[in-house]
Amino acid sequence: MAQPLSVKPGKKIDLSEFDPADTGGFDKETAQRETAENVAAIEELTFRFYADNRRALLLILQGTDTAGKDGLIRRVMVGIDPLGCQVTAFKQPSEEELDHDFLWRINRVLPRRGDIGIFNRSHYEDVLVARVRALVSEKEWKSRFDRINQFEDLVTAGGTTIIKCFLHISKEEQRKRLQKRIDDPKRRWKFQRGDLADRALWKDYQQAYEDALTKCNTEHAPWHIIPADHKWRRDQVVSKLLRETLEQLNPQFPPAEPGVEGIVVE
Repeated sequence: MAQPLSVKPGKKIDLSEFDPADTGGFDKETAQRETAENVAAIEELTFRFYADNRRALLLILQGTDTAGKDGLIRRVMVGIDPLGCQVTAFKQPSEEELDHDFLWRINRVLPRRGDIGIFNRSHYEDVLVARVRALVSEKEWKSRFDRINQFEDLVTAGGTTIIKCFLHISKEEQRKRLQKRIDDPKRRWKFQRGDLADRALWKDYQQAYEDALTKCNTEHAPWHIIPADHKWRRDQVVSKLLRETLEQLNPQFPPAEPGVEGIVVE
């Protein structure tokens, strides 16, 4: 069944109510055409955003293994000037990172004004993997929901717009994608045996995601649940969301120095 892209803060999120294969009534060709239009608009908007230099934008991508975070970044962010965009992939914390609060490594790579930051995974790993794998105590991971909300509140108050996307895929679609990685020599490097161990904990992860989506779904940083079984639909939805957000921010080119117009360079 098709459901709204986002859920009003305060309401419990049940992922079973969201169809990961939902197409929104679009076919692949139409969706890809719209995505291309969005990408072209995003390229122009981000150029103005960089020049405007008044706000920052942070796109957070979360999802299970094979949900398509890498592919989404390649397809939707293709036209953005690298000078104004930084992608950060959060993997297992280093020894130095573990010696700090879990938000320390996140705070260090927040985007500057005029820039777009993209988090491939994020601080939410610390209420997902850390919880399911019992890497910290229950008391600790439960306390992190409030700390995340406070952190994101401070970040937005400081001039950063946050877009949080959960790439929602089905267990069957994940199976197909994992098998494709194994069968394709060019993709096999992306497969790790640990992926199967995490897959065996599918229900635990779904519960952890539902709690994180519910408890950290706020007015200043809401979650968007993206149907991701169809890659073309996933790209269409996120590109539209990013385009509309930038249009609402309405970045403008700053004024030139007085007297510049009419100068002839010899």
